[in-house]
Amino acid sequence: MQTCIPQNASLVSVRGVNKYFGSRQVLFDINLDVGEGEVTVIIGPSGSGKSTLCRCINRLETISSGEISIGGVLQPQEGRALARFRSEVGMVFQSFNLFAHMTVLQNLTIAPMKVLRQSREQAEAKARELLRRVGIADKEDAYPSQLSGGQQQRAALARSLAMNPKVILFDEPTSALDPEMIKEVLAVMTDLAKSRMTMVVVTHEMGFARKAADRVVFMDEGRVIEEAEPETFFNAPESARARDFLSKILSH
Repeated sequence: MQTCIPQNASLVSVRGVNKYFGSRQVLFDINLDVGEGEVTVIIGPSGSGKSTLCRCINRLETISSGEISIGGVLQPQEGRALARFRSEVGMVFQSFNLFAHMTVLQNLTIAPMKVLRQSREQAEAKARELLRRVGIADKEDAYPSQLSGGQQQRAALARSLAMNPKVILFDEPTSALDPEMIKEVLAVMTDLAKSRMTMVVVTHEMGFARKAADRVVFMDEGRVIEEAEPETFFNAPESARARDFLSKILSH
């Protein structure tokens, strides 16, 4: 059951989040709000804490202190409440994470049937609709090994959508793809953004950030340095660190 979200409230709220790996602190007092229907793109140099923050929002990493809530519901610590929380937060990884022994259709239907208690007919109908949406309707009987990297990532995205999530997190979804496959995945993500799906996207794809984001968040050394609308951020970044980062990224 999905909780009711107050209109105009933040769908994702991160408050004072710190994260340690042993004695090493990797996130420093992170505050972030993502509104319903908003696309937030998180960028920054490697090792800046972007992926760790993304994984913390889905509770794949536990936070050391602070609070994270989705739709006003605080992130549970364990048990069924945590499983329910995770079912409402989709995640698309850089490494696809499809079940190799299952067909594409089976990959899309297993969680809706087991977690959402959908019938096989319901789950398969939804899965086929989503496969059409991401452009691989003809691959429902294929196994992941029979797909290109771009097709696997589109299947992974469809699998996340099959759970009717409130928000989808993308952790560098194109970084494992060959250049020609990146475009097809970004096209699906851009269409999803246009449909006002709430998205938090960690990426190095500046073109996607410019085109699809409502807001760009720049991180460095475990901190949020600045955030702004794409046009403002890319044309007039406030911090010297962001200007230096963009000068290197955009010159290639």
